[in-house]
Amino acid sequence: MDPIRATVPATEAPAWAVWQRRLIDAMNASVEPYTEAYCEADGSLIWRHETAGSPDDFYEAFFNWPLLYLIGGADDLLPRSHRHWRAVTRQLTAFGLVRDEYALREDQFHQAESDIFFYNLCLADPADEATAERACRFADLYTGHDPGVDNWDGDRRLIRCALNGSGGAALDFYGPDHSYGWSEGMSVYGLPYHDVAGVETVEDLKDPDKARAMGAAMARRMGRGDAVPNLAVVSLVTNAWLLTGEDRYRAWVLDYAGRWAELARANGGLLPDNIGLSGEVGEHMDGKWHGALYGWTWPHGFYNVQQAALLAAGAALLMTGDRSWLELPRAQQDRIFEMGETRDLRRQQMSLHHHWIGHWRGLERAGVHDTWVVPYRYGDAGWFDWQPLSPIYPAALWNLSMDPADWRRIEELRARETYDWADVFSFRNKEDAGHDQPWLRFLDGANPGFPERMLGASHGEVARRLELIRGDAEHDTHRDVHRWQHVNPVSTEALVQQTLGAPQSLYNGGLLHCRVRYWDRERRRPGLPADVAALVRELSAERTVLTLVNLSPFEERRLTVRAGAFGEHRFGRVIWDRRLSGYPGGSGDYAAEPLTSGGDSRDLDDTHLAVDLPPATRITLELETRRYANRPRAALDWPG
Repeated sequence: MDPIRATVPATEAPAWAVWQRRLIDAMNASVEPYTEAYCEADGSLIWRHETAGSPDDFYEAFFNWPLLYLIGGADDLLPRSHRHWRAVTRQLTAFGLVRDEYALREDQFHQAESDIFFYNLCLADPADEATAERACRFADLYTGHDPGVDNWDGDRRLIRCALNGSGGAALDFYGPDHSYGWSEGMSVYGLPYHDVAGVETVEDLKDPDKARAMGAAMARRMGRGDAVPNLAVVSLVTNAWLLTGEDRYRAWVLDYAGRWAELARANGGLLPDNIGLSGEVGEHMDGKWHGALYGWTWPHGFYNVQQAALLAAGAALLMTGDRSWLELPRAQQDRIFEMGETRDLRRQQMSLHHHWIGHWRGLERAGVHDTWVVPYRYGDAGWFDWQPLSPIYPAALWNLSMDPADWRRIEELRARETYDWADVFSFRNKEDAGHDQPWLRFLDGANPGFPERMLGASHGEVARRLELIRGDAEHDTHRDVHRWQHVNPVSTEALVQQTLGAPQSLYNGGLLHCRVRYWDRERRRPGLPADVAALVRELSAERTVLTLVNLSPFEERRLTVRAGAFGEHRFGRVIWDRRLSGYPGGSGDYAAEPLTSGGDSRDLDDTHLAVDLPPATRITLELETRRYANRPRAALDWPG
């Protein structure tokens, strides 16, 4: 089908478009000083120690670089990303933490943080044969297809242990002599269990005997059986399916996610966090549905249980188009939301205190302290650990469902919180997220200045992190394994929201669920062409409104818009604006005549739409969108 050609002049370049391209340029240039400061010559990270605690911190140093590339970042971001992934994998292999290119033994809360770098790399370069081979090999660590590992029990439909990987299920990983003593870093999360005799507060763990008693309880309860964070493996297997289309991966995902959904329904909608080796909930927990590693009780509760539910439901929806899968995360949100209360945030002992930067700053600007909080954790004494309900989860659910009821939950949350969601605060947290509130207000038509302010704030964070890099006197002697995350100058949240029409992917294993993606038809690569900016203005279940601008006064740009990250959606009718007035006028005219425009339309019934942007033009496309109408694929089968 012939491309749609823009005819409306962009003589007054939108500020958001200028900021967007400036942000992309700044991040393109920022990776070199970052790698000069923190990387060895082979691309591995400078870490002058004999080993490291967990593989995730190393991979997280680069996780969003391939994401920036597939949005429209520099060409060299793709080979850089491949190089750093391989180098870090070799580095961690030398440390004894990785075998056959995958973590030897890790809990899936942390392993999923490692995997998002790999998922973004697969989506940015699905034609790379080595990457596709790895994706299948990693998935088969859990599907039973690899006879050399014992992670999967197909008869009972469970992953056999909370710690797993290329070394198989690490049954009894804590061991009978395990001791869990007090540490400053972990003290904020409190006690793993509250029924260990003599251990009443986290301070009691300073006593060696009490630390051994707690360790024995952890070894007995956490060491065997499936745990809810293992739902993140669904993303790993879905990634292989998207690259290969092999139905056995689809069958595994639906079976495993379905098993947990069945257990949630049997538990009144709430996910239990453990399954014993016999297949029974509570088998190793004295009959309790809570208490697994990274489950409801310790250390994060709802924070990671809800992410796991969203990962599983999002993957199953992608595979089937069946929206009933979304009842799994929706039930968790509804149950937690209905228990919410207004409290003084300063008086809450929050395990994730550092996550709520936007909330703290919003309350400070509003001059209030009371806000809406919900319980994140559940133990023997009931619900506890009251914290703000992060909009990350309602936004992620609505992004998948486009259900008006899920939007109403967002609006109810906004009404209960006591600060202005339209405010944009300059920060970049570990998840490269946290600005859902002003984006959601923009989509609702109540925050028109959001694009410029968000892009400006993101640019400011690039500048701040480059200054941190320049002033880092310890860059070659690292004592903090998280330092790379703290100074990574690449931040994609604003670009994901505005160009792809989606919230940032969930950090603990999230695949990209977005409304549109782009293909540069001239350079034959993913992403927006040079000089082109994109803004998704409106989203609904059946409609996408997108503005494209070519800022170059010299070059025509040609691109293709794809419906969905994996071509899972389909465009119906498209309406666009067309110039009616004359332009540019005669050589003797001091100005062009006033712009007048009309509408044009076409029936597409296609997953792709080609658009040509002559120099200094813009176009707004109103796209009828049939969501989850196609079988998704990661392959670069872009026409034109």
